[in-house]
Amino acid sequence: MTEEQARAVVLVQAFESGEPSSLWTPDDRAWATRVAREDAGRAADDFAGFVVARATHALQRLLPRDAAARHWIDRRRWSLGTWLPAAAFVALLLGLLADRIGAQQQIDLFAPPVVAVVAWNLAIYLALPFSHSAGRAQGGFRRLLLRWRAPVPGPAAAGATWAVQAAPLSLARLAALLHAAAAALALGLIAGLYVRGLGRDYRAGWQSTFLDAPAVQGWLETLLAPAAALTGITVPDVAPLRVLPGQAAMGDAAPWIHLFAATLLLVVVLPRLLLAAWSAWRAASLARRFPLALDGAYFDRLRLQHRGARRPVAEVLPHGAAPSAGAVLGLRTLLAAELGAEVELRFAAAVPYGDEEGVAAPAAGATLRIALFDLSATPEAETHGRLLDRLAGPLPRLAVIDETTFRRRFASMPERLRERRALWQSLAAAHGVRAVCVELEGDVRAAAAEMRSALA
Repeated sequence: MTEEQARAVVLVQAFESGEPSSLWTPDDRAWATRVAREDAGRAADDFAGFVVARATHALQRLLPRDAAARHWIDRRRWSLGTWLPAAAFVALLLGLLADRIGAQQQIDLFAPPVVAVVAWNLAIYLALPFSHSAGRAQGGFRRLLLRWRAPVPGPAAAGATWAVQAAPLSLARLAALLHAAAAALALGLIAGLYVRGLGRDYRAGWQSTFLDAPAVQGWLETLLAPAAALTGITVPDVAPLRVLPGQAAMGDAAPWIHLFAATLLLVVVLPRLLLAAWSAWRAASLARRFPLALDGAYFDRLRLQHRGARRPVAEVLPHGAAPSAGAVLGLRTLLAAELGAEVELRFAAAVPYGDEEGVAAPAAGATLRIALFDLSATPEAETHGRLLDRLAGPLPRLAVIDETTFRRRFASMPERLRERRALWQSLAAAHGVRAVCVELEGDVRAAAAEMRSALA
């Protein structure tokens, strides 16, 4: 899918994974799914196409209702076509206006900023392979985006979702921008060398407290060797160019200007332009074929709808004892808030304590498997953890821990509730399962956000 299509999918996901809202109702969800499935141009096995079509249809209803959503979806993304020329112009100007390479019309052969620019770019080239192979640049940039993300409509998680999903594309664009700016800065320095050389009579020389002429000669011949090979200009002898205290430089600056300019061209301008072109090509490729990760419970539910499953079916496996009628009603209410009113609950026989290995395969038509525990039980890896492991398979799985009995017993000791909750959460996490602790015979609306997070 394209970048624009991916933004539409993420926006719709934000509304469907967030707090219930009159802006986007269960009827709207069903309508968007139906029209996407009826889209005659979609292949039966094209899940990504189904997701895009569904998001496109969903925005037909959602955008007219919500000004914030319209603003976000219409917000102009920064593009290389606009920012790259501007950044290159500013960098070129900075190079032209950089402090001249020597005071009093003298060229210091240790001349900053030329040497500093060359050293900095060489360090960047050496660091690039390590940063890409370890993925550190991308990971750091994603964290930066998460901290600086712009406000988005719907749940706050929408901004984080897009920041993480778009990080490779944003990083490629930023890399192209920085490489082009570095090349332009070096071009500005080159232009500054020649412009000042045309208008003034520069002299070349060097000073050093610790280095003698042979050391300086060797250092400059190494630095300027590629430029000397390109231009055919031999690095002049630096011994006569040493400037003693109180004296002025007297050497001819022309060969040094040519050598410094050629060095900047070879070491900075050409490599940076190649890196900018490669980064721009990669950014364009990612924008055309955006790598949106279609995983997680949200897209698992859409896959079921794409294949024709019209209602989610949750298979519930109580542990130890069958749930009460109130707990059944509370669980149904909790799941309906996230999966829709058409959700079907199928309760299996209670799994006896110690017989967790006997859990059968998922029932036909099941789309979600739920292990139902009582918070009063002390979580044990050998029993409760084994049951969670037995649920592992192609279907999403969830642990629901009923707090009803425990709350009644320890109503005056909230710290006991927090401690027991933490134990169950740790056990579930250790077995790769999301857990929701809820008082099923109470007001389950307070746990809606926790359930939504667990199924996201």
